[in-house]
Amino acid sequence: MTREAISTGSAPAAIGPYSQAIASDGLVFCSGQLGLDPATGNLLEGVEAQAERAMLNLRSVLDAAGLTFADVAKTTIFLVDMGDFGAVNAIYGRFMPDPPPARSTVQVAGLPKGGRVEIEAIARHA
Repeated sequence: MTREAISTGSAPAAIGPYSQAIASDGLVFCSGQLGLDPATGNLLEGVEAQAERAMLNLRSVLDAAGLTFADVAKTTIFLVDMGDFGAVNAIYGRFMPDPPPARSTVQVAGLPKGGRVEIEAIARHA
């Protein structure tokens, strides 16, 4: 098995001992992205702004791997409040092509830096 770290300055740097993504045997495992501004490292205000930024950050990581949202097979969305599901779902849906990837959405007790949403993905090179 081969493992290659994927990294881009267009998404926030990892805030712990992990890679933005790992490519292995044709698959790319993208770490969860928060609504952090990659230039400042600051969390944006509001769940809608955080969801939009998380998707833009995820797109940047996919781009660094030579992929797009069309290559994504599975995503997971982590929400601090399931009441935010509709707002996050609407933003997420603007980024995903038809047919959308498989997805899980779960409520969590908390996210790093006080985030309200985090989104991760698994993609595949064609």
